[in-house]
Amino acid sequence: MTAAMETDRALVERVAKGDRAAVRLLFLRHHARIYRFVARQTGSEMMADDIANEVFLELWRQAPGFEGRSEVSTWLLGIARFKALSLLRRKKEDWIDDEAAAAVPDSADTPEIVTMKEDKSTALRRFIDALPHEHRVVIDLAYYQGQSVTEIGEVLDIPVATVKTRMFYARKKLGEALKAAGYDRGWP
Repeated sequence: MTAAMETDRALVERVAKGDRAAVRLLFLRHHARIYRFVARQTGSEMMADDIANEVFLELWRQAPGFEGRSEVSTWLLGIARFKALSLLRRKKEDWIDDEAAAAVPDSADTPEIVTMKEDKSTALRRFIDALPHEHRVVIDLAYYQGQSVTEIGEVLDIPVATVKTRMFYARKKLGEALKAAGYDRGWP
């Protein structure tokens, strides 16, 4: 067990006893990571800010029930994911469906022009955003949040084998997209 994990767990124990300073310390450690994760999942900075703050209110409420089966950061990301999905489901009726979106004319530059304008990391981010949600969230948790396959399974509440399968197909799609855009290496 690492010192950081012990420290976070100790802080959760203090939160469970009503220690507001412990909530503030956990907020300082994890707010930015949760905010970025939710912003990428929802596409809305305002929504991400609201949800990230709600996560710490939920931490205050749920701390007595924290069983320590995962890292505190994994637990908080799981809460954030649940809150983001709940909010997105409520807003879904306002969104355009996939068929309607496909019918909208694409006024963007051709792939060749886009890749000439953007560097590889910007192009990669665009390709990640185009992945199906279940692939995008696995890539985000692994490469932007630094979560292990086991932790991703815990956050998403899916088996490790499913995480590995989604990661495989996401990498494959990203490699194909990068190759089609003219990059020599399919996966950095």
